[in-house]
Amino acid sequence: MNVLLLGSGGREDALAWRLRQSPTCETLIAAPGNPGIARWAECVPVDPCDPAAVIALAEGRAIDLVVIGPEAPLVAGVGDALRNARFAVFGPNAAAAQLEGSKGFTKDLCAANAIPTAGYVRVETVAAAHDALKGFGIPVVIKADGLAAGKGVTVAMSREEAEAAIDAAGDGPMVIEEFLSGEEASLFALVDGVTAVPLASAQDHKRVGEGDTGPNTGGMGAYCPAPVLTAELQQRAMDEIVIPTAKAMADAGTPFSGVLYAGLMLTADGPKLIEYNARFGDPECEAIMPLIEGDFAELLLAVATGRLGEAHPKLSANHSMTIIVAAQGYPGTPASGGLIREIEAAEQVPGVTVFHAGTARSGDTLVAKGGRVLAVTAVADTFANARARAYRAVDQIDFADGFHRRDIGWRELERSGENALAGE
Repeated sequence: MNVLLLGSGGREDALAWRLRQSPTCETLIAAPGNPGIARWAECVPVDPCDPAAVIALAEGRAIDLVVIGPEAPLVAGVGDALRNARFAVFGPNAAAAQLEGSKGFTKDLCAANAIPTAGYVRVETVAAAHDALKGFGIPVVIKADGLAAGKGVTVAMSREEAEAAIDAAGDGPMVIEEFLSGEEASLFALVDGVTAVPLASAQDHKRVGEGDTGPNTGGMGAYCPAPVLTAELQQRAMDEIVIPTAKAMADAGTPFSGVLYAGLMLTADGPKLIEYNARFGDPECEAIMPLIEGDFAELLLAVATGRLGEAHPKLSANHSMTIIVAAQGYPGTPASGGLIREIEAAEQVPGVTVFHAGTARSGDTLVAKGGRVLAVTAVADTFANARARAYRAVDQIDFADGFHRRDIGWRELERSGENALAGE
């Protein structure tokens, strides 16, 4: 197969790395890619959100499968345009990508199909939001309706904080919802429009500071699998949340095809949906890809062509952890242009791959270009060993403008009674 991958972040670097290992992937092209992706693919400077440019590239290179990495091209309808041009596409059409593109759309779908989720109100103006807020207890969750790169959610711990979040959001679609107590976990399921099968679980760390403090980010680290999402809870989430969602979308004439990422809260009453994403998470993708066995390109083609029932996704029994190295200032205004050295030294640690999330070339040197810069990923036979390898690798990297959290995986350490230095 000739495969075209759209995107330029750490998620796409992990996808490219895994696709390159697939026996059926003969040629891999990335648009636009990044310096890390260039290790595995030919990078072409094409805007992934420009349907005409993407189609021209796919036609010119005789592409057999297009894999859409980030959410923006999905919501922009690039999947629709490619399918109309007769290409096999891994990633949903715009109507199905509303599951991520509109929080309100998803909440209404849950309400209509008895899918467990938090109680909510949809509003369109600041005044309506302040009025609706009166009906909620504290804590309360304020969400921007559209895409926000993982940063459009405020969990307000006081009424004053909630009011400030509403005022900061301004007039426009917003969702106010009840706060759910429990532990969060992510479930990634493959859906081909009809069939839905679980692929992997993960947990990520959204807040910028250690101890899960500070503002939300796109994610500061992740690990796979998430032991808290037991086989029983995962099956409940599939039966009560993912499969009914896939059926509702198909029944509405907007079938979902791609990876459906369910952010779950594991409450005392069972799993409840926090929100959906219509693509692999970032940095969860970097943690999941090293554990996938078999021909990944063929698996994605089976999803794209409605043959998921014939495929059997399988994960290794290993554990993986990804630690994000971000530029100082993230998630606000990140420092740009900082030199990055010694990635090769980090990758000398057994089981480690360093994925590029926000890097660029400046002559012969690698520099930071973006908030999240590197995704240092380690695989090992146990959670503790994967964690120890990941941090040993991070400590090899020379990036003066960078920072990272030292407590990724703290929940599992706490559960197991291990200390932060446990493992290899």
